[in-house]
Amino acid sequence: MGEMETAVARIHVMGASGAGTTTLGAALAKQLGLFHLDTDDLYWMATDPPYTTPRPMEERLALFRSRAPVRQGWVLSGSALKWGAPIEPLYDLIIFLRIDPAMRMARIRRRETARYGARILPGGDMAERSEAFLIWAESYDAAGPDCRSLCAHQAWLATQSAPVIALDSSRPLSALVEAVCRHPVLARELQAQDG
Repeated sequence: MGEMETAVARIHVMGASGAGTTTLGAALAKQLGLFHLDTDDLYWMATDPPYTTPRPMEERLALFRSRAPVRQGWVLSGSALKWGAPIEPLYDLIIFLRIDPAMRMARIRRRETARYGARILPGGDMAERSEAFLIWAESYDAAGPDCRSLCAHQAWLATQSAPVIALDSSRPLSALVEAVCRHPVLARELQAQDG
């Protein structure tokens, strides 16, 4: 499949923080010629430091609708479990990313350092917030169903009507994109456009 094939599918890429949902979402959107949205951009207001002020739920949904009209294809990366119910019937395909927890946390620590540098070091203006985020992110595999956790994601996936692909996101990005593009939902759509 060549770059920039155009699809009208609506794909949700989800998993733990650090599993690579945004990275895969952006790569799929580029490969398939779809619009990419990330739940962090919808959920959080732009602040400095970032990720401190959530938007009200109706504003998130309105922002989603304004950026991803129903008749256009898109990829939504991230988690929308507690607020995305109105979006769920739109999903044509759900990608659930898993990765070894130690690898995931190493990714998150590298990402945090690259993004914020000295701001997250002891004494930095984001040090406490970053430490709290790391504790929260590390709890994903063992936390209960009331927060973003493995058990909450698995319970939610069991309620969905769209097909689900579970992938190990330690694999190379190109292999993940290829695996998704081979799924019958996308293969049929792209084949119909070619024919």
